[in-house]
Amino acid sequence: MLLFTPGPTPVPENIRQAMAKETIHHRTPEFSKIFKEARELLLELLKTDEVVMLSSSGTGAMEASVTNLCHKKALTINAGKFGDRFGKICKAHNIEHIELKYDWDTPCDVDEVERVVKENSDIDAIFLQICESSGGLRHPVEEVAKRVKEIRDDIIVVADGITAVGVEPIDTTNIDALIAGSQKALMLPPGLAMIGLSQRAIEKIGSGKGFYFNLANELKKQKDATTAFTPATTIIIGLREILKEIKKYGFEYLYEETSKRALATREALKAIGLKIYPKKPANSMTAIFDENAEEIRNILKTRYGVNIAGGQEHLKGKLFRINHMGLIKPYEAAWVVNAIERALDDIGRLKYSGIANKIFNELIK
Repeated sequence: MLLFTPGPTPVPENIRQAMAKETIHHRTPEFSKIFKEARELLLELLKTDEVVMLSSSGTGAMEASVTNLCHKKALTINAGKFGDRFGKICKAHNIEHIELKYDWDTPCDVDEVERVVKENSDIDAIFLQICESSGGLRHPVEEVAKRVKEIRDDIIVVADGITAVGVEPIDTTNIDALIAGSQKALMLPPGLAMIGLSQRAIEKIGSGKGFYFNLANELKKQKDATTAFTPATTIIIGLREILKEIKKYGFEYLYEETSKRALATREALKAIGLKIYPKKPANSMTAIFDENAEEIRNILKTRYGVNIAGGQEHLKGKLFRINHMGLIKPYEAAWVVNAIERALDDIGRLKYSGIANKIFNELIK
């Protein structure tokens, strides 16, 4: 079965082998060396001043960012399930927030963000996704961050890059916290979250908030190659290995290959009459809006050995999403678009000609 869901993504065999070795105790020089190397590689990838790793899903890093970096009022951008989650985290912690809400296929309006910031002088943190994965949407995060900093440079900009880090180069010039997760472009099992931090964010954190998700405590420990609590040792071992492997190719190579794969997939699927859902697609996945979405997904899984993701909430049964994150072999991605064309033939929507596969292979070269 080819796993082409936008997280979890497949874990390469050599990374699985590295994680399958004898367990190392986390309070030993051996593990501290691994942790330090993984952390240094992670800083190269994120291009931030500091980084903190948390043994949690990406949602843990989202919550830690809200509680540690918003002291007055938050502005949250909601164009999908994960933007909505930032608002829910604020509510859970009784943090006052303003929400700008958009359709799941629509990127946020930079001018509207500017207006809200100017009208609310007590906003001290903004939370938004780079890629809103529930609809495969790419927000203009760098433009938002730049505009906000021009108004008030003390506002903290938190970018959820869980389905963007390792997919494309991210300009962190005006981003104060960049969130990542292990189970996406880093091709690891779920369970490790990461937050890249600017110097301004570190100052804002101060002594930190909370207990387990106190970023000040973690940062202090992690600078010394250890952690405040028991870390996800096996995944951190895998993180060091996958970052070493990616670095051999070069981060830019990974971005270029992902971009080519995303473009080739979109063009191949448009050629067989399918509709790209978001107005501004992210390169991490291709999201297709289709009345036969569930039927197509079922055929792909049962007849052609391809597992892709569906839609959520109001898009359940109307959307399917194909992953582009990670070191994916071109022939596997070609098989996916070919299988989709086969599935459309199976349900009587078109006569199979192989055009999707042809276009994909022409563009992926």
